[in-house]
Amino acid sequence: MQRRVAITGLGIVSTFGNDVGGFWDAVLVGQTGGSDVALDGLPTLPGVRVLEFDADEVIGKREARRMDRVGIFAAVAAAQALADAGQHGIAPERIGTAIGCAHGGAGTVEETQRTLLERGLDRVSPFAIPLGLVNSPVAGTARLHNLKGPSAAPATACAAGSDAIGWAYERVRDGRADAMVAGGAEAALVPSVLAGYIRLGAIASLAHGAAAASRPFDTARDGFVMAEGAGVLVLEEWEHALARGAHIYGEVVGYGQSCDAGHLTSPDETGEGPARAVQAALDDAGLTAAAIGYVNAHATSTPVGDTAEARALQRAGLGQTPISSTKGQHGHTIGAAGAIEAIVTLACFARNHLPPCANLVEPDVELDLVREARPATPDYAMSTGFGFGGHDAALIFKRA
Repeated sequence: MQRRVAITGLGIVSTFGNDVGGFWDAVLVGQTGGSDVALDGLPTLPGVRVLEFDADEVIGKREARRMDRVGIFAAVAAAQALADAGQHGIAPERIGTAIGCAHGGAGTVEETQRTLLERGLDRVSPFAIPLGLVNSPVAGTARLHNLKGPSAAPATACAAGSDAIGWAYERVRDGRADAMVAGGAEAALVPSVLAGYIRLGAIASLAHGAAAASRPFDTARDGFVMAEGAGVLVLEEWEHALARGAHIYGEVVGYGQSCDAGHLTSPDETGEGPARAVQAALDDAGLTAAAIGYVNAHATSTPVGDTAEARALQRAGLGQTPISSTKGQHGHTIGAAGAIEAIVTLACFARNHLPPCANLVEPDVELDLVREARPATPDYAMSTGFGFGGHDAALIFKRA
């Protein structure tokens, strides 16, 4: 018999600080975190950075030295989420970890290359490989928090955070774990990574300034604004959460995946692939599209991507559902996007408001787009995540 899955803890590392309440405040008022980013060898670009961040107090100076920035983000967000969940009394062997990431320890990889060329092999850190791998955030999080249950590091590009939560949901639902620490982390604002995205033509220009460069669903959009950060949720077996009197933010009730199996980077322009993921999540939850009261769209502010996603949502019967993409506020955190946006989606339960699309002046899609924070009390909300390689994911949450 499948078990119900509650969300009992939330943690965030973002440009708006490391507090979920403050993060919700910023997103709901449409605050934007974009600023000019100047890196060696690159033109000035719009980006979203995590500022004034000191992990020593949370995870200790020694551990922080043995982690890449992306692992630190994940471990700190997990510490917040676990503290928020409270005394759960679950054995470490029954608590697992799933942290999605696309670029791994990009800062470590960049520094290793520089050290090798400038100072020689003997000066390369022996930790270069374990800290540079895509699994470094989940490995560090599990080690620091003594989480000995199932673990995974989904690397499905921009869908990785959503897939991590979905994978964790299935572990708790099916009885393979009693709780999971799940989410995503990314810290890839380094020259080599951004250079690649520039060459792809994916990065937004500064035509509207850094704060307004990310413009999901707007006719003037011309690329995404890359961001760093982490979002982590604690998923827990429902009856256990009730029995210990935990605060429940919501319930995970549906998860769907699909793959376009098409272009290397471009999405399925028909929307058919992503629509299948959305339908799979609805089927998993036993719902029709009419039950969904809000969709937090993946829409990254690229010309082709936003249009394809609009078609997917229309195909899935969600064309008349209130929809917003909040990347205009917090930027595109790549592998962490699905996790951070899952936390955004839960705001509609916690604050009874739908978050707005920032920088939306003139939309070019036929959707019910939320222009300003809108009072609402939906029973069900969806978050989507779509990544390079055609990876599609959708999550459905239920009001507790």
